[in-house]
Amino acid sequence: MRRCAACWRPLLILTDGWSAYPNSILRAFREKVKLTKGVGRACLQVWEDVHIGTVIKRTEKKRVVEITRKIAHGLVEQAENLLHSSRGGMVLNTAFIERLNGTFRERLASLTRTSRHAARRLQVLETGMYLIGCSYNFCVVHHELSKAKHWGMACTPAMASGLTDHVWSMGELLTYKLAPPRWVEPSRRRPPRKRPVSDPEPTRRARVRLRKGVLCSLTS
Repeated sequence: MRRCAACWRPLLILTDGWSAYPNSILRAFREKVKLTKGVGRACLQVWEDVHIGTVIKRTEKKRVVEITRKIAHGLVEQAENLLHSSRGGMVLNTAFIERLNGTFRERLASLTRTSRHAARRLQVLETGMYLIGCSYNFCVVHHELSKAKHWGMACTPAMASGLTDHVWSMGELLTYKLAPPRWVEPSRRRPPRKRPVSDPEPTRRARVRLRKGVLCSLTS
C-alpha cells in the first residue's frame, strides 16, 4: 500500500472514529531520514503530504443523528482541496471505503460476521482479498462509472484509472503473466568463526571440617 501510494502524493485518507486508525496510518506512511552526520540511527519521519480525516457518526435507534468531522493529521484546507479534486464529495465522508468493505464482505465468506467459512490462516484471507480486489477492478462493470455523465459505456474501475482499455474476463485475469523480478545473487555467508576454547578451571577439593572431639581423639 505504501509503495503504490508513493506516486499519488499528496494523500487524503478518511476513516471512522476508531482511535487506532490514525496511528496505524502514520506508522505505515513514514520513511527513514538521516538528520545527523556520521554513525547513528536514522529517524523515522511521516510524509509531509499525508492528511488524515475522521468521520464520527452518532446513532440513535439505528439512525444517524449527528456527524462530526475533524482532521487527525494535516491541514484542513489541503484536505478539502484534495477531496474536491478527487470528486469524492463536498465534505469529508467514508462512503467509498464503506462501499469497498461491503463489497469484500459480500463476496468473501470469511469476512462476514456470522460465517461457517472462517479463515484459519492469514495467507488464505490475503489471497482471497487479492482475488476479489483484482476481479472487482478489472472484470466487473461499475454502474456509476458507466453512466453518461462519466464514461457513457461499460467501464470498470481499472479503465477509469487508466490501467486498461477494455473489460477483462476472469480467464484473462487468471492467465495473465507477469515478468518475474530481476534475479539478484544472494550474498554468500561466511563460515562462523571458531572461538578459542578456554582452559578448564582447576577443580577445587572440598574442604573437610572435623569436630573438635574427633580431632582430639586422632591427635592424642
